Formats: sequence, structure tokens, C-alpha cells
Amino acid sequence: MSKNFFDKCYNLISKIPKGKVTTYKEVATALNSKGYRAVGNAMNKNPNAPIVPCHRVVASTGKIGGYAFGTKKKIELLRKEGIKIEEGRIQDLKKYLVSSKELKRR
Repeated sequence: MSKNFFDKCYNLISKIPKGKVTTYKEVATALNSKGYRAVGNAMNKNPNAPIVPCHRVVASTGKIGGYAFGTKKKIELLRKEGIKIEEGRIQDLKKYLVSSKELKRR
């Protein structure tokens, strides 16, 4: 994937407010792409974490997913923002979810 795609990902996820999350799929959809894995790769290579909050991007199942600083750190950051997580999964994902349409509007 191009650096340009990564930059577009970072720009979008920078718009996710504290206490909210989105999914790899929602980010890809907002970019008119089906490159969900490419979004994951961009998050993994994020040079400005946690300022660019890639910890707020999770799997569409609510599963936390990977994080460059480790899953425990990702869970810690999300919990500090008030997101309820049990057994590595966000509880009531819809409550916290920022959709691709919302990402585009922000």
C-alpha cells in the first residue's frame, strides 16, 4: 500500500473522539476501499501513536485486535477512555462505534 493510503487512514482515525472506536472495515469503507487488512497494516506502522489514535480501531466483531505496543496497552488505553472491554472484546460495540459515514463527515 502506498504512503498516501496510510496518510489517509491516519487522517481519518485522527477524527475518532476519545471514548469511541471504529473498525478496520469502517475505515476502509470511508476510503472507498475493501482493503481492511491494508488499514490494519497502516495502524501497525503508525509513527505517531497514540497521538494518532490507532488504538481506537478494532475488529468488526468487537475483538481488540493487534497494537504495536501490545494488546494489553491497547486495552488499557481504551479502558481509560471509558470503553468497556471483557475477554478481549468491546462490550456493546454499537454504543461506541463511529461509522464510515460519520468518519467522512467529520
